[in-house]
Amino acid sequence: MNKTQTQLTTDTWITATWEEYIQIFEDPSYEKAKVYYHKGKLRIEMSPLGNDHAKDHAVIMGAIVLFATTKNIPLSSRDNCTYRKTGCRAAQPDASYYIGENADVIPWGTSFIELDIYPPPTLVIEVANTSLSDDKGEKRLLYEALNVAEYWIVDVQKVEIIAFAVANNGSRKIDRSQVLPGLDISLLNEALQRTRRTNETQVYAWLLQQFQV
Repeated sequence: MNKTQTQLTTDTWITATWEEYIQIFEDPSYEKAKVYYHKGKLRIEMSPLGNDHAKDHAVIMGAIVLFATTKNIPLSSRDNCTYRKTGCRAAQPDASYYIGENADVIPWGTSFIELDIYPPPTLVIEVANTSLSDDKGEKRLLYEALNVAEYWIVDVQKVEIIAFAVANNGSRKIDRSQVLPGLDISLLNEALQRTRRTNETQVYAWLLQQFQV
């Protein structure tokens, strides 16, 4: 793999070494890209995200913080943060969270999160408008290998969340979060559907009523 090939081969997995991943990650021309690495393969995502992706991303992040606040669950959120397991794995999920006893585990001033030093995030989320197949496939395997506790995919087209509990290097579909006890995925699906008809202030007001029941 060389630099030219990498520039021409985005939004797909290509064979690469860890050193080549680092080279791409540090290349200023990929500053706005998301870069993943797993099992000797590299993925660069540079597609414009657009309004729909950005809005669902924002709504889900807001909903999770609102739920954690109303239920007094310690939580620390990250937007497009980089996680690395040196030499073998790297990810930049759309959203990620440390929850509960790990909420304050990452010190301020950390640039990317080195998983040789720190624990993996409790929950990671990918928002899929055009990347659904990969989010359900190779990225799911990547997050299983990183040993996160839960992995969610926001399907922008179908207006729904596909949630997985991760354990023993595998995952299974769930309808209720285990890391945010009491949070039904169907409630978040309803919130996403409401954003297609009204503004977020009204959606969050409705969510707050549901969370306080």
